[in-house]
Amino acid sequence: MSRTLEKISPGALRNLTKDLYGLIRKKLYLKILMALFLGIGFGIVFSPEMGLVEEITSTTLGNWLAIPGQIFLGLIQMIVVPLVFASIITGLASSEDMEQLRKLGSRIVIYFIFTTVVAISIGLIVALVIQPGNYIDTNSVDMAVADNPVIENGEDVEALTAGDVPAMLTNLLPQNPLGSMVEKEMLAVVLFSIIIGFALVSMAPDKSKPLIEMLESIQEVCMTVVRWAMLLAPIAVFGLIAQITMKVGIEALLGMAVYVGTVLLGLILLVIFYLLLVTFYIKKSPLWFLGNVRDAQLLAFSTSSSAAVMPLSIETAEDKLGVKSSISQFIIPLGATINMDGTALYQGVATVFLAQVFGIELAISQLLLVIVTAVGASIGSPSTPGVGIVILSMVLDSVGIPAGGIALIIGVDRILDMSRTSANVTGDLTAAMVMNKLLSKDKNTQPLENETV
Repeated sequence: MSRTLEKISPGALRNLTKDLYGLIRKKLYLKILMALFLGIGFGIVFSPEMGLVEEITSTTLGNWLAIPGQIFLGLIQMIVVPLVFASIITGLASSEDMEQLRKLGSRIVIYFIFTTVVAISIGLIVALVIQPGNYIDTNSVDMAVADNPVIENGEDVEALTAGDVPAMLTNLLPQNPLGSMVEKEMLAVVLFSIIIGFALVSMAPDKSKPLIEMLESIQEVCMTVVRWAMLLAPIAVFGLIAQITMKVGIEALLGMAVYVGTVLLGLILLVIFYLLLVTFYIKKSPLWFLGNVRDAQLLAFSTSSSAAVMPLSIETAEDKLGVKSSISQFIIPLGATINMDGTALYQGVATVFLAQVFGIELAISQLLLVIVTAVGASIGSPSTPGVGIVILSMVLDSVGIPAGGIALIIGVDRILDMSRTSANVTGDLTAAMVMNKLLSKDKNTQPLENETV
């Protein structure tokens, strides 16, 4: 028996190692998945709760481990504005005509509003059925509200009222586009890019060609930087996840288990809604869809930033999902700015949860107000980690729930932020496929209409 093992083991082990290395080298999602679990395990072992290291040592170690992750996010954030600007304009400029652009623009706005309403409705229903607020001890609420800050940046957030809407709409167009780019006001950058794109399409080709070629070069430069950043992705994921696990700890997660489970259940139902669209409208297998988008989902989960995943989402939509570049380069950057389905769902669950914690009964009119406020507040919000807490303050104020209750959920928000960002990215990719199918159906029916005429 030992002679047999001596005979086959070296070659078998070499082949196994070679195959495993090749599989991991080609599959980004496997690298990220391995880094994810290793980071969680490392973070648990070296968290202060385990007693192996002191809290200050754990914090210092987490900060050092997060350096590759911060470099990764820094590289992405450095080029996200020029990438959004160039991608939207080149995407619009590559469209066939103004009629196609008009149809795409009107349909995507309606689609985004529809899916956002669906998402927050799912969140409200799940929270009303499970009632996670009833599982929280009142003493925990008093301690959390008394001892913790409400918003991480310490700024007060005023409630959005109907009288604020006209001024908000008129201020959407940037008076200083360069200033908006410097401040990373993404909605202003998107609107400016759309206007420039429409203008280029309406111009004569010989006049618009030089600028389009320059923007294509800028886009390629940005994608080159992204490819460099992606080499850091697995190491970045390991460090970021380890740091988060050390900071949050297992005890905080277990104490809010029902609330966390409610949000995660809502997000799963939202993804199932996307899969139904893929199955019955796109006519594709949900397993095929999930297999092709898993890299983007895992990176979104790890970084908590739709902006960081945007280049990979564009590549996934074009290379794996078969979406035309003119559509993906318009829909994905736009979706990363205004399509926050996972965040909207989270607002619904958190609002009902805190209402139950404080013993506040929400009427139907207040639930409708939550939907309207969450949809409005989500549009144009930065696609960066932690923005959901700021939006939540606005939603809570609109229905009279004490914003101080946010302190109760800050401890587990990072984990939920990662999950809802993954749902946001899935929604953007689904939207790109839906719009691609809609426009292709229009194109297929156009010759019949001409023949009839």
